[in-house]
Amino acid sequence: MDSPLAGGALPRVAAARYVLPLREGGSLPALVEADDQRLYVVKFHGAGQGPRALVAELLGGQLARALGLPVPELVLVEVDPALGRSEPDQEIQELIVKSAGLNLGLAYLPGAVMFDPAASPPPPAELSSAIVWADAYLANVDRTARNPNLLLAESALWLIDHGASFYWHHDWDPARDRSGDAFRPIRDHVLLRWASELEAADRRLVPRLDEATLAAVVAQLPDEWLVGLPPFAEPAGHRAGYLEHLRRRRDRSAAFLQEALHARAV
Repeated sequence: MDSPLAGGALPRVAAARYVLPLREGGSLPALVEADDQRLYVVKFHGAGQGPRALVAELLGGQLARALGLPVPELVLVEVDPALGRSEPDQEIQELIVKSAGLNLGLAYLPGAVMFDPAASPPPPAELSSAIVWADAYLANVDRTARNPNLLLAESALWLIDHGASFYWHHDWDPARDRSGDAFRPIRDHVLLRWASELEAADRRLVPRLDEATLAAVVAQLPDEWLVGLPPFAEPAGHRAGYLEHLRRRRDRSAAFLQEALHARAV
């Protein structure tokens, strides 16, 4: 897996062909062929949760990759509203028109199937612990047995869909510091039962989130997804807010680590 910070800014491609909608998710993502002849699962900024879901997807995916976790490559996808001209579904046409401009794509994993906690081989303790730790750090509420957001492709486990991370930013109050939250939803994490090395994961992963890494990931957020959103007037304010949160949460990892350890013990 290549470095999430290679080359600085995220690669940019242009959507060339809308292949099909992926109706498993509520935001109506789609399989799209880009002008680099590759297929991507594209999340649209015009979907119901708006651009904040793409912010969470980018930050969550890139930070997980910086932690050494298997996440498909992320790219920015330029969408022309004409892309949906031949699409007979009115809802899809409207979504594409609303999503003109920059959207987010994840490299498509052909042949991938959803991880099934009841039937799939359990992941190793080291990997399970790292994923649980990362999702607690990111406040990702959407990796449960009901919706694992884990894919198996060629016997490897891949993390997808980080759009539910940073759930607090949908009602962001700068006066309330959420960096020390224990994150109680970790008790519902699909991999918690196999995460027997959480303390070792904490020792290993915290140093990976150094200042340069956090700053580089946050810098990849496009202005287009931040303009006009509360609580900050300018994109720079949002980036500074995310960076400060990520820095403080890393330094207060004991809070969510202890919550995860407690959840395993009960």
